[in-house]
Parts: sequence; C-alpha cells; structure tokens
Amino acid sequence: MDDETLRHRIGANIASYRKRDGLTQAGLAEKLNYSDKAVSKWERGESAPDVVTLVQLAELFQIPVGDLLADPNALPGNPGALEKAMTQVSEKALKRKANKNVILALSSTLVWFVALLVFVILSSFRVTEDYSYLAFFYAVPANAIVLLSLLSAWRDFRWNRFLISAIVWGFLVAIHLSVLVIFHYNFWKLYLLGIPGQIAIFLWFRMFRPVKEKEKENG
Repeated sequence: MDDETLRHRIGANIASYRKRDGLTQAGLAEKLNYSDKAVSKWERGESAPDVVTLVQLAELFQIPVGDLLADPNALPGNPGALEKAMTQVSEKALKRKANKNVILALSSTLVWFVALLVFVILSSFRVTEDYSYLAFFYAVPANAIVLLSLLSAWRDFRWNRFLISAIVWGFLVAIHLSVLVIFHYNFWKLYLLGIPGQIAIFLWFRMFRPVKEKEKENG
C-alpha cells in the first residue's frame, strides 16, 4: 500500500467518525489543539496525523486505532499487516504518554512535599509559626516551573501559556501575602505588574501561533 492510499484511507475514516459524532472540522481541531486547516488536509488525504494524534483520535471517537487505518469499503474483522503494526506502535505511544503523566504527577508531588516540609519546619518555631502557611503559596509557581520545564523538554508546548501565567500570578500573590503578613503592609499595587506581563504572554504566543499550526499541519 502506498502512502497516498493510506492517507486517503485515514482521511475518509476521520471524516466518517467525525460526522458520526456530530463534530465540525473546527470542533474536532479544537479538541486536538490543531487548526481546522490541518483536519481538512487530513480528510482530503493531503497529509496524515502522526501516531500520537491517531491515538488521540481513537480515544476521542472511542474506537480501536486500527479502525482509523482500515479500508472503509472493506469487510470488518480482517486487519492487514500494516494495521497491526500501526496498532502496536500506537500502544507503545500510549505507554510513553502514560509514563510522562506519571513523571509529571511525581514531580508535582515532590514540590508539594517540600512545601509541606517547609511548613512543618517553620510552624515548629514561634517566630515563624504565623508565616509558615506561605510555603504553600510559593509552591504554586514552583510547581508550574517544574511542569513547564518537563513539558518543554518533551516538546509539548500546549500548556505553556497557562503555566507561564500561573508562574507570574503565583509569585505576585505569594509576594503580596508575604509583605502583608510579615510587614503588615497591603502592597496591592504589586498586581499591576501582572497586567503588562499577561499582555506580553498573550502577544508572545499569538506571534508564534501560526508557526506552530504550520508545523502541525505538515506533521
């Protein structure tokens, strides 16, 4: 089977299951964090989604991955060698995804464990007992930094905008509470710094959005 035939087969199956579930191309693209142009190219057979995206599509449609690779005009229940091979690759991709989720969960757990440890230590001293709970507020941006570092290392940039915003606002909230509790001064104007910061984050990701969509469409 040549590449063009496989692309058209996958595209026909995506279109069929999308219509079955009452989704538009734009609706499906939003669920996958792709552009509607990418979905349109898939369904026309001009390009094909990568293995990880095939797994996401199968999960979304609640079907085996092999159904997306099967001949839509053939009788069911007789997958070919290519479909079996792709199914095995997809299963491995799912396993890698599960391992990454475990690493992310363990990393977050470690951050909050450190925050709890700091809380216990500070609360043991009369001088710092009233400030000990601040450790949990600093854990929020710290956790976001850890997740951002791991996801960026894996070239998964879908959550970068949210995580960077969490870092900025998390630190502002933690610093504001620290000044309020320790020095009894309501330094609320500190939050004004977050406004240009959030605008800069929005514009930064807006500027590079076309590049990301183009990479996904070519994938």
